[in-house]
Amino acid sequence: MNKIIIAISGASGSIYAKVLLDKLFLIRSQWSDLGIIITDNAKIVWETELDEASYDKYDTKYYDKNDFMAPFASGSANYNIMVIVPCSMGTIGRIASGMSNDLISRAADVILKEARKLICVVRETPYNLIHLKNMEIITQAGGIICPATPSFYSKPKTIEEVVATVVDRIIGLAGLSIDSFRWGSEGVKNT
Repeated sequence: MNKIIIAISGASGSIYAKVLLDKLFLIRSQWSDLGIIITDNAKIVWETELDEASYDKYDTKYYDKNDFMAPFASGSANYNIMVIVPCSMGTIGRIASGMSNDLISRAADVILKEARKLICVVRETPYNLIHLKNMEIITQAGGIICPATPSFYSKPKTIEEVVATVVDRIIGLAGLSIDSFRWGSEGVKNT
């Protein structure tokens, strides 16, 4: 059974984290444990962008960013999926350099060293060379860089539908199953 870590950094894009968490609870049968790390900046950004503070409403365990006693601070806990959403470039830099100076970067380090699934949903534009080099390092180490870049094949009508095009992709990259739009499905003309 999957054991998942969701880390929410202070980058813009809180709606991606919210929609991902909502969808993960719809597919609750596909995971046994879910731990959430949310930074103080992420809480501020969430409240600013979404005009609400539902980040702590999920029925799961929350961990402080400095809690190195969290189970997933060690590979022996067997957490197999980590999604950082949204993932700031500061977080990317700390992971790429191997700093492990907070629980997010430590958990990412553990996931990578154990050859498990790390998905960094980066939310920055444009990228500078430092960003690109850090993302390259993480990719070479086995991580997945998944930019928060929506698709429009499904003709989304609301912001939530646009965000879902990225979130459904994250869920698929994590190896979980969810009903979602697929290219070539009904309603899309192949030309």
